[in-house]
Amino acid sequence: MKKNILLITPIKHIPRVFDLLEKSFNVYYFPDFKYKDLVKLKNVNFYAIYTNPNKSRVRIDKKIIDALLDLKYVVTASTGTNHIEKKLLKQKKIKLISLTRDLKTIKRISSTAELAFALTLNAIRNIDEASRSVRNGGWDYLPFVGRQMNKLNILIVGFGRLGKMYYKYAKSFGSTIKVCDPYVQTNTNNSNVCFVDLIEGVKDADIISLHIHHTKETEKIINKKILKRCKDNVTIINTSRGEIVDEDDVVDFLRSNKSSKYYTDVISDEIRSKSKNILLKENTKNTNIFITPHIGGMTLDAQQIAFERVATKLINTLKNE
Repeated sequence: MKKNILLITPIKHIPRVFDLLEKSFNVYYFPDFKYKDLVKLKNVNFYAIYTNPNKSRVRIDKKIIDALLDLKYVVTASTGTNHIEKKLLKQKKIKLISLTRDLKTIKRISSTAELAFALTLNAIRNIDEASRSVRNGGWDYLPFVGRQMNKLNILIVGFGRLGKMYYKYAKSFGSTIKVCDPYVQTNTNNSNVCFVDLIEGVKDADIISLHIHHTKETEKIINKKILKRCKDNVTIINTSRGEIVDEDDVVDFLRSNKSSKYYTDVISDEIRSKSKNILLKENTKNTNIFITPHIGGMTLDAQQIAFERVATKLINTLKNE
């Protein structure tokens, strides 16, 4: 008899993945799952719940864990896991399957770094604003005069997989680049990289691109203390997590520095508190904020790699048992 899994993220648009899961499991498919849907699952034993943070309306929290009887695995097609209460999983002896340490797989996924670079080009060339002006009947380049990449100083915060990809893109365009990452030691492979600490690095940066995980150490790492050292026309790119910036401080900084910009693919507490988010509110009236709805890894190619990989890991786990 097949074991039950609860699938709470859209997956049928991705070739092969749903069929792969359905061959091994009895799949309960709720692509737009909400807490109230738990009532429909009363008294069903679940082997695993399969999720992804980008579109989820729920956190994998006590309410979910307590409701799903006999749960053995939480599966997420992501490297980030801040949508999952991991301490609770440990207490309940529920195992986590993710891509966090699956280096061979995630090295094949460049989508988020590509988006960060696309946001950079959009910001320095005012592409969105220029296109909107034409849509409204305008035809004047003067308000949209931009910059060249080979004249810009870029600070990359975080030199892991995505930071290195972004570095390669910006370097090929001729930018002057510095890197802040206290966990990466300067070695022969990085001998040509200029490492700086964050406080020093932001001083002359035209672009600050963030590529770090959300941890206790990185929470609100971009804050008033850092922002007051930035140039008054800096552009900050965030494709990591909303929690790594103090969004109140960012909004205050942008209000005082009209030539600065914050281009982000993420906001803090995306799943539970979007309606209260200060950036979303400010975005309706502030043209130096640009937000996309966490589309970083959401290319068909990246989804194929990520979703199929964690599905295969779950299936192999079942076989090994």
